[in-house]
Amino acid sequence: MSPHSAARRAAAALAYRDFRVLWTGACISSIGTWMQKVAQSWLVLTLTGSPFYLGLDAFLGEMPILLLVLVGGVVADRRDRRRVLLVSQYVQMSTAFALAILVHTDVVRIWHVLALSCITGTAQAFGSPAYQSLMPMLVRRHDVPNAIALNSIQFNLARIVGPLAAGVALAAFGSAACFAINGLSFLVVVASLLMLRVRIAPAAAVRSVGEELRGGLAFVRRHAAIRAFMFLAFCTALLGSPVLTLLPVVVQRVFQQDAAGFSRMMAFSGAGSVVGAIVVAWLGRFSAMARTAVRLQAFLGVLLVAFAASRVLALSYGLLFLGSLAMMMVFSLLTSLVQLEAPDQMRGRVMSIYTMAFRGGAPLGSIAAGALAARTSAPAALAATGALLTLIVGAFAWRSASHWEPAPPVPDGDGQSGGSQTQ
Repeated sequence: MSPHSAARRAAAALAYRDFRVLWTGACISSIGTWMQKVAQSWLVLTLTGSPFYLGLDAFLGEMPILLLVLVGGVVADRRDRRRVLLVSQYVQMSTAFALAILVHTDVVRIWHVLALSCITGTAQAFGSPAYQSLMPMLVRRHDVPNAIALNSIQFNLARIVGPLAAGVALAAFGSAACFAINGLSFLVVVASLLMLRVRIAPAAAVRSVGEELRGGLAFVRRHAAIRAFMFLAFCTALLGSPVLTLLPVVVQRVFQQDAAGFSRMMAFSGAGSVVGAIVVAWLGRFSAMARTAVRLQAFLGVLLVAFAASRVLALSYGLLFLGSLAMMMVFSLLTSLVQLEAPDQMRGRVMSIYTMAFRGGAPLGSIAAGALAARTSAPAALAATGALLTLIVGAFAWRSASHWEPAPPVPDGDGQSGGSQTQ
């Protein structure tokens, strides 16, 4: 395969006009979001001098998502997903501008930051299921894995660009500029949503929110493959994400590095995530997606154990790169598998349950690994999580993954697999 053909295959979903428009808007907004994350952490530390408030701010930003994302999934199935996303963007834009004004006028207090984080998390609880269930409507069914991988690419590119841009903005203009830039970035997403040509017909609301929520949960309970994918995503977040939580401790206490060393470690992690997403985008939909995800999970566990044991900096860079690559591939593949299994009329609810499993694992894993690291050491905690991840995959999934592969695509009239055509 020529380099040109490989590039076209890796960017297949960008051939769809609506996906290309939304992807561009989301990428710009993600850069703004990462700028705010960096500036907000610095602001909280400046206001309080307390690591506790850093954790509290992160918790209050995630808590509404965990509590409300299931309701958000029902709303995504009952309402025009584009309108739900627009409202979510307007709310998040307002909180970013409010924080910029509070900081610029020098009246900001810690409770302002915490309250705005909670409001932002509430908006994301409704916006996330709507966004995840809208994406498959913008491409044909066989290009859904490619679209999800490309979405991961834009998010992880922003994870590299956003903090670097935030560092420049903080030094030159202060944190208020970062918040204002993030607010402006939401205007790009709003414009991209208004430019979409796809026609979205939400299902008629014939049942109450509670009944539809129970219907979504019942569908997942009946669908063994979706339950398995959600469980594996939860385990990966629970046992894989602590490596980033404990990374500053490893950098400082194992390698005696400063903040610059931590930045280099994060750069290797971000680069690995981008490469992993590119690989999944290039692979697209293939016949062994579930088995590949399971094997990569087992490999991730081994890499975590090796990273915990390493005392050679260059080797640790490589292991972190490979671990982030494997983790990104696992999440992209599992998300694609859930998207492919979920019917259009249930996708919002199914993806909200998946989001709760995925996002719920990370904070629980970080708390548990942090407590274990406090009693032992960060490398010991990471070795334990890596070994446990490999054991769970071996016990639960290795022999069953072949039964979870999605059905092959059914060609439509022009020889392509079915799905919305929005080019």
